[in-house]
Amino acid sequence: MSADKSHAGASSGSANARGNERQAAAPQSAAMPSPFPPIADYAFLSDCHTGALVAPDGSIDWLCVPRFDAPSVFGTLLDRQAGSFRMGPFGINTPSARIYEPGTNTLLTTWKTPSGWAIVRDALTLGPRRGVDRVTPHTRPPTDEDADHLLVRLAMCLDGEVEIELTCEPVFDYGRVPAQWSVDDDGQTADASGADLTIRLHTDMALGIEGDRVRARHTLKQGEQLYCSLSWEDAFAGPDSVDEANDRLAATSRFWRSWLGRARIPDHRWRDPIQRSALAIKGLTYMPTGATVAALTTSLPETPGGERNWDYRYTWLRDSTFTLQALHYLNLDWEAEEFMQFVADLEPNEDGALQIMYGIDGRRDLTESTRGEMTGYAGASPVRVGNGAFDQRQNDVFGAALDSILLHTRRSERLPRRLWPLVQSQAECATKVWRDPDQGIWEARGKPQHYVSSKLMCWVALDRAAKLAEIRGDGAAQEKWAAVADEIRKDILANGVDGRGVLCQHYGSDALDASTLLAAIFGFLPDNDAQLKASVLAIAEELTEDGYVLRYKTDETDDGLSGKEGTFLICSFWLVSALAVVGELQMARDLMERLLRVASPLGLYAEEYDVETGRHLGNFPQAFSHLALMEAAGRIMLADLTAEL
Repeated sequence: MSADKSHAGASSGSANARGNERQAAAPQSAAMPSPFPPIADYAFLSDCHTGALVAPDGSIDWLCVPRFDAPSVFGTLLDRQAGSFRMGPFGINTPSARIYEPGTNTLLTTWKTPSGWAIVRDALTLGPRRGVDRVTPHTRPPTDEDADHLLVRLAMCLDGEVEIELTCEPVFDYGRVPAQWSVDDDGQTADASGADLTIRLHTDMALGIEGDRVRARHTLKQGEQLYCSLSWEDAFAGPDSVDEANDRLAATSRFWRSWLGRARIPDHRWRDPIQRSALAIKGLTYMPTGATVAALTTSLPETPGGERNWDYRYTWLRDSTFTLQALHYLNLDWEAEEFMQFVADLEPNEDGALQIMYGIDGRRDLTESTRGEMTGYAGASPVRVGNGAFDQRQNDVFGAALDSILLHTRRSERLPRRLWPLVQSQAECATKVWRDPDQGIWEARGKPQHYVSSKLMCWVALDRAAKLAEIRGDGAAQEKWAAVADEIRKDILANGVDGRGVLCQHYGSDALDASTLLAAIFGFLPDNDAQLKASVLAIAEELTEDGYVLRYKTDETDDGLSGKEGTFLICSFWLVSALAVVGELQMARDLMERLLRVASPLGLYAEEYDVETGRHLGNFPQAFSHLALMEAAGRIMLADLTAEL
């Protein structure tokens, strides 16, 4: 979800000058030729502690170590001078094919050169746990397998001969601190240091330092292999041979396939996109705490060349209910339990309310600053670190938390004792604030309004609290909270519906808002209710571009920002779910098929989709898009299976 505030940090004079140059530049198009690869062309690697983005040319353009929200070591994604790490055929930048090794987050890139064929395997590796993790300590019980804090890249010549080039140029702290290199006597191990961090590059190639980077070249003949690894583990442990590199990659494949094998995914034509979405969500989960980041990246633009750029490397509480739905739907109860315990550990505000977002370690302060030294992706500035919306008042957070607890309680068939105080506090907070205006689910910069979706989620909070009280056997609390839920429902239907019987964005407005689709998803009205169906169809007909759903019309909404944004993929998947709820199954299937066709070449989704250019926009890969995909697919698949009975 987009943030709404930025607390600008200090910028140098040269950075300001560069900013002025960008402002004077011609408006950008998402399809404009650019040195920045299209967002959807990136591959995603993960070890459930951090993640990397690999460009089509084999360059790692984004990697933060040791964890998702750390400063970048390779940041070329946001500035072409901010560091990258490539291993691939010398002089060849366009691969023949790229796929994920089936059932994994390991990338396979095939290259055709004038002299031969080669394949490169890339992975952030996982394997048997090797003692206590001192790099990113666990607050949840460690499993038998964990991250190696290691990137492994292995090249093999398939035919002929291929000259492989390695170029490693880290620039620490978001492109501000060039690396200081030292090479061991063996000529195959080099340490790069900067900004109080050291990483170790090891390879069976001969390394040479060229300024701020290390390079190597070697020609492979048919059947030969070479490897390199990059480590930030405290002892810099890594493979010492090609065989050990292959072992690390094999262990990583076993980890992903074993994990996916525990998931319950029906035999259906949408099985593959559900599997890829599940792997993406697992890859965006921070294993030490159980938190899920909203996306791997910061500041990928929602508007080409614009200012709608936010840091999504944090956990939004409103994502929690969709995360729990997806995990329980897939029978991944361990991950659901981990996430629920993360929520239970969170520190509330002084009034007892949970914040809308937290750091992946549970920290509350996500103060936002900007990196004026970075150009931004294709000139989209500012680049933000932190998220200024963390202290906003958004009344939907209570419903997200309590719906998650109810989902988890029904699945586990018990209400953990430590969660009941959280139920009480969030229900009481929702009771106190539901009449108040807020910034809404989209975190708008305009003045607070009585947003229908916020009222709706307060209804969810009290409705779920009443059901939890019933499970606990607390009749007094059940009766009290059910009465407030009924009062909220009546208020929404009296003030949040326009003259034609359609749920609107906020009280006193006739504008549409995709967040009202949550009325169908959360059961606010019966599935056959005329107002509910009218609201869903109105969004399908009036709040779409070429069939894809906008959050709202920017010319009708005071969000405090300039520029048009793309259609929101999560809203489009929400529409699929809502259409299924109100009985428009064929419309739901048709839209689902269209959405599956606009996935990235590797089956991933960003936050938005620009229908004019066919480009993905916003941070990538986006957890919420994949969660909504799984929820939407599940709705239709359930309807299909029910119809067969």
